[in-house]
Amino acid sequence: MKNRREFLKTTCPTVAFAFFGVSLIQACSSSEDSMPKVPTNNGQTNTDTDGVTQNGNTITIDLNAANFSGLANVGSWMNLTSAGVLLLRVSSDTIRAFDNCCPHQGTRTQWSYGNNTFNCANHGNSFGTGDNSVSCNSDASSGDLVSYNSSISGNTLTINKA
Repeated sequence: MKNRREFLKTTCPTVAFAFFGVSLIQACSSSEDSMPKVPTNNGQTNTDTDGVTQNGNTITIDLNAANFSGLANVGSWMNLTSAGVLLLRVSSDTIRAFDNCCPHQGTRTQWSYGNNTFNCANHGNSFGTGDNSVSCNSDASSGDLVSYNSSISGNTLTINKA
């Protein structure tokens, strides 16, 4: 009986977390990244093992890094919360970048994507990817997300948030 009790004490919390914890952590966005840290150090370029560096308003992403493998297919997306951007693969050679701040009330972590719109689960508002952008936390309930210039060179994605 003691072995069974020890087994349940050590296994059940892990199983419960795996069953409930992961779904709670990722409940609002199935494409959340693993939140790699974006290093900054007053304008000097750093290399980060997670594949993300930030130098001022410029974000550089190594698309070969494991945490970006989900962006390989057209239509795939991710919320790179640590850099404040939503990334959307629109073609084999183009990934667009958008501000991940919801124009309605500033939520950054509750995004989903479908039917060519990003949907914020906080209040159910949908935002497009066109040129009619509305700014973060402006109480807007429709419009397009602010987009940033982005380019791919080889396996490096560069985003300019200026």
